[in-house]
Amino acid sequence: MTKGSVLHQRLFACGVLLGIVAEQMVLFAVPLLIFQDTEEVSALGFAYAIEWLPALLAYPFAGLLADRDGGSRLFSVVTAGRGVVLTGALIGCLAAPSLLTPILMTSGALLSLLMAPVRMSVEKVVPQLAKGTELAKIQGLVQSMEVSAMAVGPALAMLGVAFIDKVWLLGGAAAIFFAGAACWLPLPRGLRSPSSGGARETLAELRLGWSLLAGSRPLVLLASLNFSINLVFATVLAANAALVTGVFHAPESSFALLNICIGVLGIVNLLVIPLLLRRVDVRMLGVFGLALLCACLLLIGFANSMLLYAPAFVAAMVGVTYFNVFNRTQRIKVLPEEHLGKVMGPFYLLNMLALPIAGLLVAGSGNDVSPQRLVLVLAIALTGFGAIMLPLTVRAFGLAIAAREETLVGATAE
Repeated sequence: MTKGSVLHQRLFACGVLLGIVAEQMVLFAVPLLIFQDTEEVSALGFAYAIEWLPALLAYPFAGLLADRDGGSRLFSVVTAGRGVVLTGALIGCLAAPSLLTPILMTSGALLSLLMAPVRMSVEKVVPQLAKGTELAKIQGLVQSMEVSAMAVGPALAMLGVAFIDKVWLLGGAAAIFFAGAACWLPLPRGLRSPSSGGARETLAELRLGWSLLAGSRPLVLLASLNFSINLVFATVLAANAALVTGVFHAPESSFALLNICIGVLGIVNLLVIPLLLRRVDVRMLGVFGLALLCACLLLIGFANSMLLYAPAFVAAMVGVTYFNVFNRTQRIKVLPEEHLGKVMGPFYLLNMLALPIAGLLVAGSGNDVSPQRLVLVLAIALTGFGAIMLPLTVRAFGLAIAAREETLVGATAE
């Protein structure tokens, strides 16, 4: 590995980490601000749904943009744009405090819209930085960075609220977004798909992406499994602030401490995952991750205090981390790099469709069925569904990867 490639990997990791740290600061501040402003669990559910709906429409187009751009420039431009959105939200909240909740919901929708090209840029750049056996390590790095940011983000937020009002955290997150955007500027743009950008060609590329996804059995199975996982875990996330501060009557610091504990384990996983991948097949890591997640979600549904809820919530995120190493690694292996964005856009759309649905479930059932009871019902369903779908998904990926490797070897021989 050359010095240039090492530097690029470090800049890549730094940009990803800073972007997610900023996201975590926003995720700490916004739910608490909205809950304090409205004192309604349903408001959190609606905010969560509104936040994710724009991303659903953006993901297929974001995938095309990533293919055309190569990934790195798109990341920098859009991440800087997220900083601009938060700067505007801060100014709006300070100028019109009575409109705080609508302003935060609107800014959340804009951040969600801009998140789609960020995620697609990361998907596009990862195969440019790592090949072969290094791919799983880089994907583990990305996943661990995402979880590690859950320690750094809330920690910075807690430090900030000790001196300033929570609304000023929006400005701090904006500054971190700008720094993250700068990290990716030196990265090479990588493989780009030439395009005239016309409407007809764009529609043709969108159709190609959907057809490649629909024609890949392992990706269809994985998308359905991801959807079910996201639906349950997003329900927990949508109601988390209300559960911690409302149901269990814990202080706001407990809400931040929960995320910090998750982040600390994420940092530990930065060291643990590469070691595990030397001894354990990535498929077994995925099986263990899903089993851990389901067990912890069931505990969350039965929890009667923070002493049970907190460890279960933290361990559930660890399960998500391990499963996502399998998830991210396998899906890239069955896709040609030139069409990666086209396929991953619709794939993400199907995955993320669960997030606004989860928000609407919390909003619609918050007054009649407790969010905790809702989580329990969904966790039981996920356990049964996962027990059936995961073995089918693992087998389908094994066959597809073997077939693609044979094709590549045959093409090389010719």
